Amino acid sequence: MSDDILGHIPALRAYSRALCRSVPDAEDLVQETLLRAIENVHRYRPGTNMRAWLFTIMRNRFFTNCRKSARERTGAPDCASLAPQVKPDQEWHLQARELQAALRAMPVHYREAIVLVGALGESYLDASRILDCDIGTIKSRVNRARSMLRRVLEPAF
Repeated sequence: MSDDILGHIPALRAYSRALCRSVPDAEDLVQETLLRAIENVHRYRPGTNMRAWLFTIMRNRFFTNCRKSARERTGAPDCASLAPQVKPDQEWHLQARELQAALRAMPVHYREAIVLVGALGESYLDASRILDCDIGTIKSRVNRARSMLRRVLEPAF
């Protein structure tokens, strides 16, 4: 391959954390993505966007895992393992948690678009290829996601 898969791991980790609700699940998703990419290396077309190809694999694995977990429910909502062990004492940490909560609360299609374009710096065109939709749809989703975040995160005056 002309691209180095290892160079894309930080972006894969960031995207997986936006998709998943926990860091361990996000790390597992990155590993599954890399495994699938290696297994299907013969399907990669040299000269195409390696990053978009990896993100597409990750997105497909994420939705497969969601369907699988819907059938295999574990734990209760009040499970002790979900409670935070140490309370944050720094304001920036609280703001980051508020942002994460706002991202988790928004619909997946908006979250994917804002993370790809806003956080990972993908172009609208690449994001539209990754998410398999029109570029206008991506622009609309990013705009709506920004509005949702603004409503949740701006202080009330």
